[in-house]
Amino acid sequence: MTILIKNGRVIDPATGTDEELDILIQDGIIVKREKGCKEKADEKIDAKGCYVMPGFIDMHVHLRDPGFTDKETVETGAQAAARGGYTTIFAMPNTRPVVDNADVVNYVHQKAKNLALVHVYQVGAITKGQEGEVLSDIGGMADAGIPAISEDGKSVMNAKLARNAMREAKRYGIPVLAHCEDINLADGGVVNADEVTAKMGLRGITNSVEDIIVARDIMLAKDTGAHLHLCHCSTKNSVGMVRDAKKNRISVSAEVCPHHFTLASSDIEQGNTNYKMNPPLRTAEDVEALRQGLKEGVMDVISTDHAPHTAEDKNASMQRAPFGIVGLETAAALTHTELVLGGYLTPMQMAEKMSYNPARIMGLKSGSLEEGREADIVIFDPKTSYTIDSGKFWSKSKNTPFHGREVTGEVKMTLVGGEIVYDVKNQTPKKRAQKVSNKADVLITGKSLR
Repeated sequence: MTILIKNGRVIDPATGTDEELDILIQDGIIVKREKGCKEKADEKIDAKGCYVMPGFIDMHVHLRDPGFTDKETVETGAQAAARGGYTTIFAMPNTRPVVDNADVVNYVHQKAKNLALVHVYQVGAITKGQEGEVLSDIGGMADAGIPAISEDGKSVMNAKLARNAMREAKRYGIPVLAHCEDINLADGGVVNADEVTAKMGLRGITNSVEDIIVARDIMLAKDTGAHLHLCHCSTKNSVGMVRDAKKNRISVSAEVCPHHFTLASSDIEQGNTNYKMNPPLRTAEDVEALRQGLKEGVMDVISTDHAPHTAEDKNASMQRAPFGIVGLETAAALTHTELVLGGYLTPMQMAEKMSYNPARIMGLKSGSLEEGREADIVIFDPKTSYTIDSGKFWSKSKNTPFHGREVTGEVKMTLVGGEIVYDVKNQTPKKRAQKVSNKADVLITGKSLR
């Protein structure tokens, strides 16, 4: 099977390429990348006026599988990813049972192999049951193919245990993905602690709840030599600490989510629990710091923290409703609208933060459109404007504060291993026609590109 993508603006951070080129795909592999390709193909795709980028990679997704499949499954989460232009996603371990052993890792990977439209990697929990007391079987999970460890949803509050986990991660050559939250300081808060939310009568979460654990984990990364990746950073001080850590050559990277660089606490609609996420929406000053951090390259990655919940879950008070929103199907449009059109990022930087950098941090061969690479590709139209409609999401859940928001930039097509898994012309989720690699064969053996 051969596919020829013609007339697109190829944007590839791996090679610094930004020009109109044709891409020839044969049996799922990019075999030619040149101007005016004359090769015959079984299928031709006209990408005129569109960006052709390496498929997006989301380092931070909650698939809720096993245990909470009323919210999302491996299959539906992968469908949502395909619609959002993602070709690889990393699943967080706070499921039921918790992903703290090889058996659960194998369950997710096998289910993904059979059902998922995109590459799915299961991240392992740092502690057994995520109880923060005893380390998980990190070695056994590493053998089963976990690309990283994380206690996402909470921090490992015991600093000695957190340090030991980093030592294990260093031993097995995998990064630590850190959710930074001092649970004692959080003190039951549900929104940012500021004047706006105080008027709503809601308990607040101060910036220090995040900042203290960011500082601690950076110090532990320095002590152990492990690579630390800071998840969903939301504060001005987090940006500053990442900047300083990099200046001191500590192995650290960091991500920002679209809701944190788009919305501030002043945007919260009273009583609308789709504005409740953790970390919370911060002040306009924090939002601007995050945007500048992305612009300057201090913050490396744009991830979604895709956190599906049922309508029943969210149909509660702000105090009682769960944290989290879905994000796989809105991230690209929000990034382009807020950051590219907003003058913070170039299209090249967008591709870098949504594909190339995640691939490097996680040790993947993807994130590039070089010849010889697997054809994981997104075709993105930067000029189409539309209104986000959560009713059209392929995710099982619809919990988003962005329903009804006007955006510019649309995913037109997603290819995984040369297979078209999403086409904007067909809004019905497809079943996968061929198997997608979901295990260590698409990892760079024994090391990442950090």
